[in-house]
Amino acid sequence: MIHTLEADGIQLEYNTRKILSSIYIKCETGKITGLLGRNGQGKSCLMKVLYGSLVAEKSVRFNNISVIEPFKQPNLLLFLPQENFIPKSLSIKRVFKDFDLDFNLFQERFKEFSKRELSRINSFSGGEQRLIEVYVIVKSATQFVLLDEPFTHLNPLQIEKVKELFSEEKINKGLLITDHMYRHVMDISDSLYVLSNGQTYLTKDVSDIEKYGYAKF
Repeated sequence: MIHTLEADGIQLEYNTRKILSSIYIKCETGKITGLLGRNGQGKSCLMKVLYGSLVAEKSVRFNNISVIEPFKQPNLLLFLPQENFIPKSLSIKRVFKDFDLDFNLFQERFKEFSKRELSRINSFSGGEQRLIEVYVIVKSATQFVLLDEPFTHLNPLQIEKVKELFSEEKINKGLLITDHMYRHVMDISDSLYVLSNGQTYLTKDVSDIEKYGYAKF
């Protein structure tokens, strides 16, 4: 069964400046949806509105049923924010236990974590911390995940492995991804939106990305 996450009617402004005004976005299980936009266009705000942690006028629907606070239903939706969210004092073993995930499968994919199960999060580099966070969110049992800058601080090899992970996991869930490393987002997306001047545009080809002022090709 294909599950859907849709949102529209979103109105968000700061100090009389409209950040989001004419938004429509749709994600489906089995697909990766990309979201591109220049800095300051409101990509992170949109994700927080979808998640429910940022209050705004909105309509967010799962399978056509309105959900006011999706963040209270982790079986429906999980969110990877830009900033680190795992407490630094926890061991990686504790993190994987809390998310009900198998650490052995993680270290098989990412050999650099081999035999570091008891290490605390604060002992890892910024890129390693990000990798842990991306993995536990994407592998968790949920219908949809929102990923804000998942490639931050990752090295090229890690990025390719993470892209493989996303492509594998879309079989089980829907993914909405935004990242300033837009070519990686474009590589794996089944559908792609550009956020510009408070509005979302569903692109049909690369020329649309240039037309909406995001990048030149």
